[in-house]
Amino acid sequence: MIVETLACLVLILGVVLGLARPVVGLFRLTPAESLVAGAALSLIAAWAIAWAVFTSGAPLSAYWLVPALAFGALAIDRRSLAALARDPAARDLAGGQLLVTGWCVAWLSFVRSHSGGAWLDDWLEHWQRALYFLHQWPAHTVFISTYEMPARPPLANVLTAVFLRLTRVDYAQYQVVMATLSSLAFLPLGLLALRLGGRPAVRIAAVIAMVNPMFVENATYPWTKLNAAFFVLAGLYFFLRVRDADKPPERPGVLCALCLGGAVVTHYSAGPYVTVLAAAWIASGFARRWDRGFTRATALAAAAGACVLLPWFLWSAGEYGWRSTLLSNSSVTSLDRWGGSHLAKVLLNLRDTLVPSQVRGFSGQLMRETSPWASLRDNCFMLYQVNLPFTVGCIGLLVLLREGRRTWARARPADRVFWAWVLGGCLTLSIAVYGDRERYGIAHICMASAVLLGLAFIASRWDHLGRGWRAALVAGWAVDFALGIGLQFALEDYAIDRWLDPGRPLTEIAASYNVVAQANLTEKIIAHLAYFADILTAPPALVLALLASFLCLAIVRVRRPAPASE
Repeated sequence: MIVETLACLVLILGVVLGLARPVVGLFRLTPAESLVAGAALSLIAAWAIAWAVFTSGAPLSAYWLVPALAFGALAIDRRSLAALARDPAARDLAGGQLLVTGWCVAWLSFVRSHSGGAWLDDWLEHWQRALYFLHQWPAHTVFISTYEMPARPPLANVLTAVFLRLTRVDYAQYQVVMATLSSLAFLPLGLLALRLGGRPAVRIAAVIAMVNPMFVENATYPWTKLNAAFFVLAGLYFFLRVRDADKPPERPGVLCALCLGGAVVTHYSAGPYVTVLAAAWIASGFARRWDRGFTRATALAAAAGACVLLPWFLWSAGEYGWRSTLLSNSSVTSLDRWGGSHLAKVLLNLRDTLVPSQVRGFSGQLMRETSPWASLRDNCFMLYQVNLPFTVGCIGLLVLLREGRRTWARARPADRVFWAWVLGGCLTLSIAVYGDRERYGIAHICMASAVLLGLAFIASRWDHLGRGWRAALVAGWAVDFALGIGLQFALEDYAIDRWLDPGRPLTEIAASYNVVAQANLTEKIIAHLAYFADILTAPPALVLALLASFLCLAIVRVRRPAPASE
């Protein structure tokens, strides 16, 4: 299992690094930028190849084109790899990515059943979607007896099917593939931290991602929101490059559009960010008086984005019709569940996303569980996953507000307007597009990209914090790790109850958790699925030692000063 997992990681990271490597040089990027742009373009290219194979009805053995082209490109374009290896910032990004990926995959060793809050069946739906592309199920298959194919865009599911077809098709391997792809969200997070705070910020960003409960949970719970956040943040970075450009920004504009198109075809939670950035682009066009160069850049960007979007939307419209393609998403289908004013629902969801349910005194049916450990875990889960203030950590919000105020005071008026529009617009739309009423909070629906941007900003301000603030932030990270990560995986492993009462049956332990956790375990049993944790032969103590080594290495990298020559 360990050897197969390492081989799978090498395969995925090799494709991510190599498939688009010959093309990246056309965009005239720095090595660190080319690492992130290459990853985004590689994923899009792999999706395009696999989508062509699937829609043409060609044998799925044609998926081998993806790694063959990727490793062939790596062999041919060794100079660009050497340039990446020589560049300190690119090395920091690549090293941080390896640590974050290893960290996230290792935590799968403690997931025996998905649980936490009200997260139910999403893992099963995306597993079924991957099988749909692997086994070419009937077009009108209904996933988890609820959703047809157009309800979710397919990029991440198709890529997962590719890597499963090239390795092994079972749920344990699916977890490894999904966690690896999700962990790639660190790359644009680190690149944004580099832009905002220089090389030291990249190293601290890796530590922040590793101890952030929202990042780790979204990487180990196999759905596609971090995959979309990867593309959104990469698109945002290249949009900022557009704002920096004095000449017509054709190349970064094309990269921005490709990334944002990839985000939409990965998860519709990218919609608010794409809408806001598109409006900002149009506004900047008026500021430039739509000169010929900017008009040309806009046309190229629009064409690039369309090349990513149209294969999916045209196929879906042909199979299901435009109504199902555009209106079957859960944000639309859930609108009828709320009978009151839409504005009132948005304001209530906003309140509940900002103010934790514990403060409001709301517990609902979810918290009716007899296990004190499960109750503590679910209360912490609600804070770290669905309430916006705690998604950046219990002290992270204070640092974000303090340093944001200081940065705002020194910013140019144009930058203030831009960031007020981007942050305010994205957060407002992220709340407004959710169709249902959710009393626990909805930060997990569309706000992952905004949260990761906040983590990048915190990383960039590390060198500007005094000793007291640094100590408080480190203490907060320790609390976040203990309550949001350690406790979460101890409950998903049923470890605490098994330690306290070794002879207690698993069914009895599960019955003391909330109804959602019980339902997830039941679905696992019905589907006859073996998780990564079920078949791993390595002792838990060895895995914990490996996790500790990853974290220690990430911390050592932060404390080690860069050589003067760099």
